[in-house]
Amino acid sequence: MLRLARFVLSKTPTLEGAIVRVSTAFNKMLAIPGAWVREITFSPTGVVVELRRRARRLQCPCGTTFSGTYDRSVRRWRHLDLGASRLWLQAEIRRGRCPSCRRVRTEQVPWARPGARHSRDFEDVVTWLAQRADKTTVATLFGCAWATVDAIVLRVVADHIDDSRLDGLYRIGVDEVSYRRGHRFVTLVADHDTGAVVWASYQDPARAFGSFFDQLGPERSAQIQAVSMDMSPAFRGVASVAAPQARVCFDPFHIIKRANVAVDTVFSSVAQDLGLRGRDVTRKRVVLRRAGEDLSRDQRRFVVMLRRKRHVLFRAWLLKEELRDFYRLELADPADYLKRWITRALRSKILAFVRLAQLLKQRFDGVLAAVELGLSNSRLEGINARVRVIQRRGYGFHSPAALVAMIYLVCGGITVQLPTRR
Repeated sequence: MLRLARFVLSKTPTLEGAIVRVSTAFNKMLAIPGAWVREITFSPTGVVVELRRRARRLQCPCGTTFSGTYDRSVRRWRHLDLGASRLWLQAEIRRGRCPSCRRVRTEQVPWARPGARHSRDFEDVVTWLAQRADKTTVATLFGCAWATVDAIVLRVVADHIDDSRLDGLYRIGVDEVSYRRGHRFVTLVADHDTGAVVWASYQDPARAFGSFFDQLGPERSAQIQAVSMDMSPAFRGVASVAAPQARVCFDPFHIIKRANVAVDTVFSSVAQDLGLRGRDVTRKRVVLRRAGEDLSRDQRRFVVMLRRKRHVLFRAWLLKEELRDFYRLELADPADYLKRWITRALRSKILAFVRLAQLLKQRFDGVLAAVELGLSNSRLEGINARVRVIQRRGYGFHSPAALVAMIYLVCGGITVQLPTRR
């Protein structure tokens, strides 16, 4: 900066000309929209760039432009650092009575968001880094508090999230992820076609899902063709009322998980009869949970031994594998296959599988729809894994609103443009 000032002074005969040349240089470097550089001051806190607005009329945050000034004040916004010095934008800001809001409002400036004390460029860079690093690291890099980074993320996400993200939804999935002990959950709704989170709420799961359909409206709710979910009655009840035309698809992962639990129940009841002790119990339980095609030679011998003895445990394992084939194989008539499996499970007289068969019989349409439409909650499970990474990276969150903002930022399809890429 000192070299730039010396160069300008050496090329201009007067101090007034030097000021003009420095202002021109800063205009080119900063490219502040809607304003031009009037004066540059070197202060103990950094470089202060005084701006002057080009527009004479005031612009309300609601978008209305009007004339008539109520009062004036001078405000500073922190901009991107200039080398080792902090850079501040300073301008006179006005207040006036907005004809639309019918109250005194502070005018909106094009280089900063409403209510912010940082420029848009500064906030965009901070948010871009917050997508990829924890807030403490970003705060250390920019020399601010992590609470400042948190407020910036909330402001930028609110600026990017609008109602248009709910347009064109046809196939959605809903799931919940815990964010705190004590059964505290965040409900997530994702678009199966784009993979983006379109709704996140930390309300009660049923209330959160209902709020999603309230925001969606009757017309867009009528466009929903399919909803994937687990077997939670809360989600199923809301979907049946808000979008009765949509086919409910129960996630295959949760159904196979129930089948594995049924096999574990049978195994626990016969483990002593098989003469298993200690670690052998754990190892054999793992064998029965694994997919049949992934078993090793020794593991297959154990299954063949159960078959030779016509053991009830083999029948339980076989029912589990046949249920996996319902999702794994390309069946000519999936409905007929599922009906025959339910019949075999009911006739097996294995209590755990009888209960599972009764459940699948009650939820027959939702189980069948998942196969016919090829939908599952695997995309939601992937989003849940990313949410876990966000939680670990942030070492927890003081408020669920901050977590929801980070979910939108990382998983909501928000693209933050860096000032150098515009």
